[in-house]
Amino acid sequence: TLLQTAADAGVALIATRPQGDGERLLGQAWPFPSPFSVSVRTVGLSEGLDRVEARARRSLERLGLPRGDALLISHAGDLAGTEGRALWDRLLALKDRGLFRRIGFCAGVEDGPALLARRFQPDIVQLKCNLLDQRAQHAGVLSELAALDVAVHASSIFADGLLFMNSEALPVEMHRHAPTLSRIRRRLAEARVDPMQATLAYALGLPEVSAVVASVA
Repeated sequence: TLLQTAADAGVALIATRPQGDGERLLGQAWPFPSPFSVSVRTVGLSEGLDRVEARARRSLERLGLPRGDALLISHAGDLAGTEGRALWDRLLALKDRGLFRRIGFCAGVEDGPALLARRFQPDIVQLKCNLLDQRAQHAGVLSELAALDVAVHASSIFADGLLFMNSEALPVEMHRHAPTLSRIRRRLAEARVDPMQATLAYALGLPEVSAVVASVA
């Protein structure tokens, strides 16, 4: 029902993770014909290069797909280490074999995504960017990636649900931000915009962003 609702609404991308049982459940539930492009994420490099490659192949098997649209390195920091080039070469090989149409990595602003993009020339960077954390936009990271012809997928667009929580429900480390969050919610209410509309509108309105990834369950 979730997938069919997404398909009917025009959602075109499904982004998966290797953890848990999500891939297998998706593989059992695709509508036919499936309208979705599928993005797969790697396991961490700490598990070894062979394991990264094998698990990416296994993801396609679990999803019931002969090939995927994109394979993304889950942690940008894996590319910055001594085995970063070898890891990237594994992804390039999988792309050359036709198992994935595009390759890239997931990052936050602190990972230096533009610098990594200049070094590795990815097709995609999945970047944390949302209404409460606009650093990627204001620091020029989005425009730098666009200039490199890199597709940007915006993730974490709901900022861990912070705009949807009252002050009592906030995580302990966020309590000091409660007044600011309350002020933002009040301004949205005065503008007759609910937090869901606001968070989606911000991400969808960024011209450099080609896809918006929203976590669902």
